[in-house]
Amino acid sequence: MSELIRIERDGFVATVVLNRPEKLNALTKSMWERLGEVIESLSHDTEVRCVVLRGAGDKAFSPGNDIGEFETERSNVEQARAYGAKMNRTLEAFRDCPLPLVAMIQGICVGGGLEIAALCDVRICGNSSRFGVPIKRLGLVMALTELQALVELVGRATALEILLEGRVFGAQEALAKGLVHRVVADDAVEQESYATAQRIAEGAPLVARWHKQFINRLADPAPPTAAEIDEGYACYDTEDFQIGYQSFLNKTKPKFVGR
Repeated sequence: MSELIRIERDGFVATVVLNRPEKLNALTKSMWERLGEVIESLSHDTEVRCVVLRGAGDKAFSPGNDIGEFETERSNVEQARAYGAKMNRTLEAFRDCPLPLVAMIQGICVGGGLEIAALCDVRICGNSSRFGVPIKRLGLVMALTELQALVELVGRATALEILLEGRVFGAQEALAKGLVHRVVADDAVEQESYATAQRIAEGAPLVARWHKQFINRLADPAPPTAAEIDEGYACYDTEDFQIGYQSFLNKTKPKFVGR
């Protein structure tokens, strides 16, 4: 099973691969579970500064859940509840991940695949990529916890449009809806995604984590506490701040250490 969720490393960048190309990287229950474990593990890895999430091959990021598994794993409410619990744990692992997440989207990105991509911080796709949530055709609903990222990303009106129509649409429409940040030529998706990850990894890693933490906190309508406000100044006591501003003055490239 570990090979169906493959991990690759290149310096400070880790790649998580949905590795089921013969099924366009459709997700099974065990893949959902393993994916959550991998994201949780990487979240605690101090040697990783950015994670790229991709599907194997260039035909699909993921079309979502493997419908062929429904008869044995999601054929009634009790089974669906157990399946949903594993999905929700994985989606929570993405939400809680302090590392910057880059979704490299090649080809199809629909259903559960879009749910995962929506929880990444940067989404880059190719011109021929396709998006949507056509689950109305299956008589399925996107549960509350699964809806959260989509609604936060595109808003109530657009989320409803996507779900009610169930259309599968192209990259330019996805860009206009705010589902992706960048659309590039199909043969440039990998290069652009890793260039993005490298730019992120070259920055001060503690700063990237703080920015994710602070932006997530701002989604809470409660006013920030004095301690939370004060944390915005903690960077001045880091070694990376000393490295950063001295490198700027010396006109040299900083080599941050994450301390």
